[in-house]
Amino acid sequence: MKHLVLFSLLLIVGNNTIAQDAERTQVVIETDSGAITLELYNETPLHRDNFLKLASEGFYDGTTFHRVIESFMIQGGDPITKEGGRGEPGNGGPGYTIPAEFNPDLFHLKGALCAARKGDQMNPEQESSGSQFFIVQGRTFNDEQLDRFEANINGALKNKVMRAFFNAPENKDYLDRVQKAKVEGNSEEMQVIMEEIDPILESRMTVKSFTYTDAQREAYKTIGGTPHLDMQYTVFGMVLDGLDVVDKIASVKKNGERPVVPLRMAVRVVE
Repeated sequence: MKHLVLFSLLLIVGNNTIAQDAERTQVVIETDSGAITLELYNETPLHRDNFLKLASEGFYDGTTFHRVIESFMIQGGDPITKEGGRGEPGNGGPGYTIPAEFNPDLFHLKGALCAARKGDQMNPEQESSGSQFFIVQGRTFNDEQLDRFEANINGALKNKVMRAFFNAPENKDYLDRVQKAKVEGNSEEMQVIMEEIDPILESRMTVKSFTYTDAQREAYKTIGGTPHLDMQYTVFGMVLDGLDVVDKIASVKKNGERPVVPLRMAVRVVE
């Protein structure tokens, strides 16, 4: 299993800068089901440094994988899940969030370590939880499905820029025009407005057009993952060893998404 993941990483990154960056910190998540060894990406330094800080402080020790969905992911890192913790699991954290660090080269392949977060309505900047994370299990997808995900991702990226545009005070006149056109059902005026602002939106998009590489497509078709989360959640690491443990945790008996028997963990940094 370890060799499969290492091969997939080589396939995906090729000769780009990510492959050339060999100095990466490793962490081990120890569970009753076995150990999961991960490496943290230097390309996402805010998430890397925060995870290392919390792990070094023992923040994760005694927490559980509180949300488990087979063929999707296993989620943990909430301090509420420690013995004696109070509150609804999934709502806890260290009291801060982390700015998103999206990178088209880092995607939701099986074994990806990713930051959990609140939904877009409560969290329009898509900032990550200060401690909660998930490890992708996922499933395989075909080219037709990946084409749809590409289109959805590009639409979501543009919508995010559009929301920021209309929320800016200096663009209130545009917002008023849009609202008036909606009330009147004036589709022609709406089209005129969009043609006016489209060049502005395009100039503000950091990722002009999201496209899966051939290697990424092959990985999703053969190894699997959760492509619908790409460019929506920060990927900041990858399982090097222990995918069988991820599969074992994902298959435990659950009450809804909550494991019946708490799946506790301890996290240590590999020196």
